[in-house]
Amino acid sequence: MANNKIKKLTPTQQEYRQLALKRQPARPVALNCLRAFIVGGLICALGQGIQEAFMHFAHMSQKEAAAPTVAVLIAASVVLTAAGVYDKLGQWAGAGSAVPVTGFANAMSSAAIEHRSEGLVLGTGANMFKLAGSVIVFGTVAAFIIALLRFIFGYGG
Repeated sequence: MANNKIKKLTPTQQEYRQLALKRQPARPVALNCLRAFIVGGLICALGQGIQEAFMHFAHMSQKEAAAPTVAVLIAASVVLTAAGVYDKLGQWAGAGSAVPVTGFANAMSSAAIEHRSEGLVLGTGANMFKLAGSVIVFGTVAAFIIALLRFIFGYGG
């Protein structure tokens, strides 16, 4: 008889979820979208400024300036990640800091920094490429499919 009373007082998973949802603070979705838009846009504008600087000062074409621009953005992201700045930016901006190439560099470098005590190969190398592996595989498969479609349908560049 005592067990019946205990079972009746125990909330079910559905009741617990409803209770948790009631007590969960509301998320400022519009503000989060605005922050992501602003930070993502500023990162892209910074990249455009870096590319323009390469084009103006190094007399590169737009195509030639693309690779060093990405390299500078990646290096800046790694330095800011090591200093602990990029993670704070990511907490404030959300997806706005995760979408550009700087977010990918942050994810790889933070995994490398976090696991460096486990050694260079099994710690840094293995954990750094957990994320990169899936991205590289997806990029390779997508590039193969696009190349195959271009070959089949004869689109030339």
